[in-house]
Amino acid sequence: MTGHRITDNLDAMLSVLPAEITRQLEAINRPDDLLEVILDLGRIPTARYVDGEQMLNQAEITPADIQYVVEHIGEFDTDNRAGMERTLHRISAIRNRRGHIVGLTCRVGRAVYGTTDILQDLIESGKSLLLLGRPGVGKTTMLREAARLLAEKKRVVIVDTSNEIGGDGDVPHPAVGRARRMQVSTPSLQHEVMIEAVENHNPEAIVIDEIGRELEAEAARTIAERGVQLIGTAHGNTLENLLINPTLSDLVGGIESVTLSDEEARRRGTQKTVLERRSPPTFDVLIEIQTRDRLAVHLDVAAAVDSLLRGYPQPPELRYRDERGEIRIERAAPPAASRTGTTQGFRRTGNGNGMEAGAPARPPSEGRSRSMEQAPARSVEVAEGGRTAIKPVRIYPYGVARNRLVQAAKRLGVPALVVNDVTEADALVTLRSYYRNRQRPVVDAENRGMPIYVLRANTVAQMQQFLSDMFSLALDQSEDHSNDPALKNTQAAIEAVLGGERWVELPPASAYIRRVQHEMARDASLASQSYGKEPYRRVRIFRD
Repeated sequence: MTGHRITDNLDAMLSVLPAEITRQLEAINRPDDLLEVILDLGRIPTARYVDGEQMLNQAEITPADIQYVVEHIGEFDTDNRAGMERTLHRISAIRNRRGHIVGLTCRVGRAVYGTTDILQDLIESGKSLLLLGRPGVGKTTMLREAARLLAEKKRVVIVDTSNEIGGDGDVPHPAVGRARRMQVSTPSLQHEVMIEAVENHNPEAIVIDEIGRELEAEAARTIAERGVQLIGTAHGNTLENLLINPTLSDLVGGIESVTLSDEEARRRGTQKTVLERRSPPTFDVLIEIQTRDRLAVHLDVAAAVDSLLRGYPQPPELRYRDERGEIRIERAAPPAASRTGTTQGFRRTGNGNGMEAGAPARPPSEGRSRSMEQAPARSVEVAEGGRTAIKPVRIYPYGVARNRLVQAAKRLGVPALVVNDVTEADALVTLRSYYRNRQRPVVDAENRGMPIYVLRANTVAQMQQFLSDMFSLALDQSEDHSNDPALKNTQAAIEAVLGGERWVELPPASAYIRRVQHEMARDASLASQSYGKEPYRRVRIFRD
């Protein structure tokens, strides 16, 4: 972490461990990389470092070893966590059924000054910020530094449930600066302390760690509605994770099922029942902490949730430190409407069989005919100067509303020409019932070897899906992606993993972009894997 000043009071942690374990940690001599020391009864002690675990000796942990640590630290609270006076270290206990401690996780707490310079403009903007990230990625460290930075100009109160932000004891750690700290006697009462902080101490900003219960989410909304700036963390890695979490989805506005009128459903090109955002989000900005020095920032949570529910997620702003320690910000262009059809919340209303773009739809009870396997590659050609141009495709609609097909083509901006004679067409589109009944135009088209596309319903959404399948794959294969932001992000992720990160997860991308991302990772001798369901499927890059 270039330019960061770190205070860890590691000597205090080593002083409470058994002498033999302390000697081995000192012999390894990697104090800056030490994350945790694991002491489990009857097992070999383990030290966890940023790049993996290391066994400390061959002697198993005894009850006397665990008792030695317990006697030299503070008392355990109801959440089985204890601390050490004037430090940020945390010791968590594992108990057996009789309540006896049989394991300890001794986490090294560090105050890292300078971690928020990558977000300083957002912290000082007065907007409420929500930080997401996996355990150990640095959420609490960043939260602590944000509290110190804000307290230089505002009245800040920290609601410190497990004393992780301000440390153990009655006097907060110097790392929180001038911020005041309220401790929570029982984790289940965190929401009450949050409200008490607003009502009794007149804060301008409140800092909260680990919002994990419904009552805490409701308390956060109450605080935000009173005009107090909130900076907090929550469980989850991405906005999508939070949105489908019934307990915490209210932090970003929540979702609800809405029934539309027939006219509105036709106008939108959707089914009558859709998912929409229920209320304004509690937090204005959401920050996904991918690595310690790489963040994905949703600057407008309301707009991000709305676009996600409509099926074309807004790409977040990427902030990261390059190899020289300089902060880089990449702002993605606002996306156009999805070319894969309108979604109903998290469900696609188009081709629901999960086929890749470019493959015609298939009726559930029918086998695919030979002509249906032909991809319409004729829809693309290369113009002079190497630029990609789309050649018009003539479509004969049989049993399909022509005006809706024209409307769908206009929405997608593709040159689909509706013809009146099947002999003039390059492709035929029809409905499931006509295809099953083997109507004469369908049979003629098959005899000609013409691609046949079958829709499940006579809706604009289905037609958009069909046109998207017809045009998108060939276009993706022909476009020059050398300046594609998604592939630039992929290269940055590869460099981060090669630089020491365990893994980096990329934003959702199309099937073609994912294939390119896998190839880029393979070329760099790294492993990659796709996660999630369409249209939110994404690639994770990691060391093999």
